[in-house]
Amino acid sequence: MAERRSPFYDIHLRTSSAMVKGGGDYMFPVSYTSPVEEHLNTRANVGMQDLSSMGEVDVKGPGAERLLDQLLVNEIRSLEPGRLRYSTMCNEAGGIVDDVTVYKFHDEHFMVVTSSGPRKKTAHWIADHAAGTTTFATDVSAGTALLSVQGPHSRDFLRTVITDVDFDTLRFFQFAQGHVGDTEALVSRSGYTGELGYELYLPAEEGGVVWEVLIKAGKEFQLLPYGVQAMQTLRLEKALPLYGNDINEDYTPFHVGLDRWVRFGKRSFVGRDALLRIQESGLDQRWTGLVLDSPVPAAVGEPIYAIGSIATHAEPVLTGPEAGDTEDAVQPGREPVGRITISAKGHSVDKMLAMAYIDTGHSWPGSALVVHVNSRPTIAHVSTTPFFDPDGARMKS
Repeated sequence: MAERRSPFYDIHLRTSSAMVKGGGDYMFPVSYTSPVEEHLNTRANVGMQDLSSMGEVDVKGPGAERLLDQLLVNEIRSLEPGRLRYSTMCNEAGGIVDDVTVYKFHDEHFMVVTSSGPRKKTAHWIADHAAGTTTFATDVSAGTALLSVQGPHSRDFLRTVITDVDFDTLRFFQFAQGHVGDTEALVSRSGYTGELGYELYLPAEEGGVVWEVLIKAGKEFQLLPYGVQAMQTLRLEKALPLYGNDINEDYTPFHVGLDRWVRFGKRSFVGRDALLRIQESGLDQRWTGLVLDSPVPAAVGEPIYAIGSIATHAEPVLTGPEAGDTEDAVQPGREPVGRITISAKGHSVDKMLAMAYIDTGHSWPGSALVVHVNSRPTIAHVSTTPFFDPDGARMKS
């Protein structure tokens, strides 16, 4: 597939360290300064990321609310104008087609924001289900630029550059229409970092100008753009899933811990019967947090084992290329009990973290497991999540 480029591609090409292909075949900036600096600055000041790879589907018509209530596991009919709601969208077997955010303008007008990887699949899924109804679903992603402005000083910063928005009354998961100069902007109180933050939906052709305005005005607030590596460590600390390794149609909302957004009080939605069966029968695996006893992360897909044995003392290696090292004190069991979906250093908590699908019998907090890191068996302990700010106080401040 040919690479896709966001409205900010030329800016990233000039200012970032490198570009890498990611979800939806988009080219993403890896970092601008260093991933660690960008991560810590977003936690302490203000960070900004280009999220234009995500999709936007405009859903209009007399049947719009009915259609979305049928497609999403969460309740849509109770959603008020000016608010947004998170939900998964499942197939008939209960597998996750995508996790999305729905914005309500009024009873006959919504916007569905999709993940980057399945963007086109999700747009087609909505459009196919809209066929034959009084609903029109239009993929408007190509005409939309999306900037995420996150961090404890993001509100104070945006007050200086956005007009027509009352930031004092804009609460978590609400949105309002504003302006950056003459550019119209939909300002959403939301984000993917676990910080106080906002997402700005802009006309694609005016995105580059807005980026430059924000960069210039943000110097006073120590604003730094951040790339995909900092995004990964920020969301890992909050145990926020990403479509691909973490979420896909092989897993249900129950497996990922997203079942609190499933509304079985609705009489009908796609996947309801399958999810009820899974709720009754129980799970074989759960998406689970790990803290690794390692200075480097584990590889994605690395199998996880129960502990087979632990030596009372480590014997030295006497010959070969590892002479002088010690034998592995921990030996894994024979059969894997899970696999890593993401692993990285949590810079805010100063721990090596991972998320993994683990058999439910081994997924209780404190459980000791074994994962190979650079071919060496390493102890990993199951941890409660989120790893950082578990009460979400920073995000909702």
